[in-house]
Amino acid sequence: MHISVAGKQIALSDALKHRVSAHLDRISEKYFGQAMEARVTFSRARSFFTCDINLHASRGLTLRGEGEAADAHSAFDDAAEHIASRLRRYHRKATKHGHQKARQQVPEVGRGYVLRPGMPTLSATEDDATLEDEDSALPATGPYATIIAEHPTEIPTLSVSEAVMRLDLADCQIQLFRNSTTEAINVLYRRPDGNIGWLDPSLRPN
Repeated sequence: MHISVAGKQIALSDALKHRVSAHLDRISEKYFGQAMEARVTFSRARSFFTCDINLHASRGLTLRGEGEAADAHSAFDDAAEHIASRLRRYHRKATKHGHQKARQQVPEVGRGYVLRPGMPTLSATEDDATLEDEDSALPATGPYATIIAEHPTEIPTLSVSEAVMRLDLADCQIQLFRNSTTEAINVLYRRPDGNIGWLDPSLRPN
């Protein structure tokens, strides 16, 4: 497995890098046999260290863990434990899911966009010409938003339970997928109350 360990404006010791690589290798071997890659990033915020782990276990299956502590080693332990606790919850399903999806066809690909909302309010020192110069190189989407980035987005075919697992393992806010039962595009999202919302447009009233 390829493991990248980096620090944002902080120096990392060889001992820490070796410990991170060895620990993630053990997690990978225990749950997946062999994962594909991992990116670990350390940074410092005020008086504590933070660690962000992104582990790409197989096609479409990503795990993310965040941790913080008074030192970098403990921050990594915290982030790694977040990943391990989710894997213990989904051990059999995650292992089976990874092997099955690796043998399936490549998922369909959509396109995702990043929008900058609204036009800023002009101050006394700004004018319309200034704003026009700033936006001249960007494709317009109307008076309320501007596209500032775009990227391909995979749309996997999953059951609802598989989609919930992916949402939880990746610790993300939204999961777009094609429902393997209805073949319709579905969306899972995290609600403010901590539960998971599910949007299924195939369920129409009679």
